[in-house]
Amino acid sequence: MISATNRVQEVDILRGIAILGMVLSGSIAFGGLLPAWMYHAQVPPPSHQFDPTRAGITWVDLVFPFFLFCMGAAMPLSFHVQLERGVSRLSLMTVAGRRYFQLLFFALFSQHMKAWVLSKNPSSMDQVLSIFSFLLLFGQLFDFKKLGLWSGLKWIKPISYLIAVLLLYRLPFYDGKGFDLYRSDIIIVVLANMAFFGTLLYLVTTQHPVWRGALLVIVGSVILSARESGDHLVKSFFNFRTIVGISFDWAYKFYFLKYLFIVIPGTWAGELFLQCRHEAKALRSLKFGLWSILTLILLILLLSLLFMRDQTAICWMVLLGLFLGSFMRNWLLQYTSLTGSLVRYGLFFLLTGLILEPFEGGIKKDPSTFSYYFVTTGYGFLLLVVIKDFIGFKFLQSVSSFLSELGKNPLVAYVAGSLVVLPFLALTGLGDQWGSWAHTPWQGFLKGLIFTGFVSVITLYFNRRKWIWRS
Repeated sequence: MISATNRVQEVDILRGIAILGMVLSGSIAFGGLLPAWMYHAQVPPPSHQFDPTRAGITWVDLVFPFFLFCMGAAMPLSFHVQLERGVSRLSLMTVAGRRYFQLLFFALFSQHMKAWVLSKNPSSMDQVLSIFSFLLLFGQLFDFKKLGLWSGLKWIKPISYLIAVLLLYRLPFYDGKGFDLYRSDIIIVVLANMAFFGTLLYLVTTQHPVWRGALLVIVGSVILSARESGDHLVKSFFNFRTIVGISFDWAYKFYFLKYLFIVIPGTWAGELFLQCRHEAKALRSLKFGLWSILTLILLILLLSLLFMRDQTAICWMVLLGLFLGSFMRNWLLQYTSLTGSLVRYGLFFLLTGLILEPFEGGIKKDPSTFSYYFVTTGYGFLLLVVIKDFIGFKFLQSVSSFLSELGKNPLVAYVAGSLVVLPFLALTGLGDQWGSWAHTPWQGFLKGLIFTGFVSVITLYFNRRKWIWRS
């Protein structure tokens, strides 16, 4: 949603890291080759069966909240430009509604058209259909007006949607039951809800960001009250999912709004960048780089301790180290106002998350806990500072550019693996070898790196051609 004239590279890089982590975590070898911290904490190897009682988080559990955090940060950066151009808030809310349904369709169509969903034993035709569906998504999400040939291409978008609807209507899929509203990509469904409700909340409170915090208190109160036993009004509101006998919980649940605890703080980060956009950039120096390296090491150590959950005292020592490091940087190196604000927000959310860690049986991604929202939000703020320090160094410019470009086209990166890379491997006869060649931990990790590299190449090619998908 960010205007090309108002992009913030730090946000693009963090989003690129999230995309890279999302693809890598889903493509490494499963079954016990790699240690438990290489997977979601609640889905440990070797069986990878979901265990909601298992507390802790890993680096994989940071990927989704980073994406949500960047979504929130993008809102002020995008809407500020449009509001300055005179676009009304009502118009922007209307666009948000359209994008909501567009993302819901994306979630349904992309999930249904994966080869292993089309058939239990995918044929070559199923693989071709998957690749064809990627082209249909291109037709649905790319703005052909940018090619300067809009009059001749204006029918591509409606035709792409029409063909997609016909495929969903006609295909039997692997269970023979046809199209199913509940067969969707849940991550995209949640993102659709966050994009819609986050936009509404931001546009209503543009001039009063503190009100967003007050609204979070209300959302949290509803979630906690709905857990109480017995029938009451709050629980009925929380469970509202049916109108005249028609259920819509495939598209919306109040439960999804819990992720506003990550999106809304993200909007505050975006506003900080807007407020300080005229601020002189801090000079890059080895001192700043060393501070960021130390901060990164402490964050990694804290994450490992949260995964093990048996080193509570050390967790607090790490947090104390972050506070002291922040103070020393402010005293010795001097913050810019942007960096100082980002650090203070980050430490506040991290401290709150650690205080809440014992609540709800320990920090978890799924079912997600309040500690999880606050800790991951704190990581988001502090990593923006680390990225801000690193991007000024010339020897890191190629890495920064790569991650930034990857973060500008996330929808392509999200589906390129399942709808292009895997079908291509199957059609070339490499699918079986790809699924079975990893026999050592390093091979299992290398497999994920290679797959992520394929996805990155496709995404970067689309970027170079200016083929950006937008909902």
